[in-house]
Amino acid sequence: MPVRARDTDWEGVRLHVVTGKGGTGKTTVAGALALALASSGGRVLLMEMEGRQGIAQLFDCPPLPYGERKVAVAPGTSAVPGGDVYALAADAESALIEYLEMFYNLRPAGRTLTRLGIVDFATTIAPGLRDVLLTGKAAEATRRRVKGQHLYDAVVMDAPPTGRISRFLNIATEVSGLAKVGPIRGHADTVQRVIRSPETAVHFVTVLEDMPVQETLDGIAELRGLAKGGLQLGAVMINMVRPTALTDDQLAAAARGGLDRDELVLGLKAAGLEGSLGPEGRNDVADALAAELGEHATQVLNQREHRRVLAEAGQPCYDLPLVTDGMDLAGLYRLAAALREQGAA
Repeated sequence: MPVRARDTDWEGVRLHVVTGKGGTGKTTVAGALALALASSGGRVLLMEMEGRQGIAQLFDCPPLPYGERKVAVAPGTSAVPGGDVYALAADAESALIEYLEMFYNLRPAGRTLTRLGIVDFATTIAPGLRDVLLTGKAAEATRRRVKGQHLYDAVVMDAPPTGRISRFLNIATEVSGLAKVGPIRGHADTVQRVIRSPETAVHFVTVLEDMPVQETLDGIAELRGLAKGGLQLGAVMINMVRPTALTDDQLAAAARGGLDRDELVLGLKAAGLEGSLGPEGRNDVADALAAELGEHATQVLNQREHRRVLAEAGQPCYDLPLVTDGMDLAGLYRLAAALREQGAA
C-alpha cells in the first residue's frame, strides 16, 4: 500500500525534480504531478530538459518553443476550480541567450554565438555548463515574482534519467572546473541554493521490475550523499501498477502450480467456456488458464518483493495505476487524482 509521509506531503516544496529510468513513464508522471499540484487552483510550470518534446506529445499539442505555453487546465472541485498548467521545453542555447540578455543586455551576441556554433562547442567540452544553464532556467522560474508574488506556485522538472541525475543536480562540483569566480560561478551558486533548499525535492519514478527498482535504489543512495549538503529526497512513484483479484492463498497456490483443476473446470463451465479434452483427458482451457494464472501469481509475488525493498529505502511511495486504453488527458487526470488521494499534492 502507498505510504504517506504526513497529512500534506511536500508542504513548502516549489520545485519538484522528477527522474527515473527510461521506459518507466517519467514524463507521464511529471505531467500528472503538474496537474495534481495545479488542482488546488494554482499555476504550475512543467519543464522538459531533454529536448524530446515528450510533454507536447503527452498533452497532444504542437512542439513547445522556448517559451511558457498553457497546455492544460487541472481538474478541480465544485468549491475550488482547477488551476493552469504551463509547459516549457528548455534548451541550453536559448537559456544562454536569455541569460546574456537578463544579466548583460547581450541578446544579439548570444544569437551570434549560436549561429557560430560556439554554444554547442562549449557545452560539449564542458557539459557542466549545459546543466548549469538548464537547471538555472528551472531555478529562475521557481524564484520569479510578479507584483511581489511568485508567478508559479510550483515548477515540475522532467529531469534526465536516474543514471545522470546526481551529476545534473550537483552544479557546484560540475562548475568548479569552469569558473572559480565571476558571473558563471555566481549564477551556479544561485542555482545551487535553490536546488539545495527546502523548496526543492527529487522524486523517483519506477515500475516493479528488477532493473528499474535497482536503478531507483542506486539513485536514492547516490543522492543521499548530496542530501548532506541540503538536497531533499522526495517520493518513489511506482507507475503502471496492475491490480490482482486473487487472494494471498490463491496466489501462493497458483505460483507453485497447485490450483485445483476441477474448480477451474467448474468455473469455466459456469462462464460458458467448457473447452475440450486433450490427449490425456485433461481440459485444455483449464490447463492454459492454470498456466497463465501461475505466471501472473509469480509476477505479483515478485512485485511485492520489489515493493518491500523500495519501502526499506525510507521514502514515501505512491502507486499509479496502469492505464490500459492509451495515455491521453483523461488518463493524466486519473493519475493526478491518484497522486492527490495519496498526499502528493
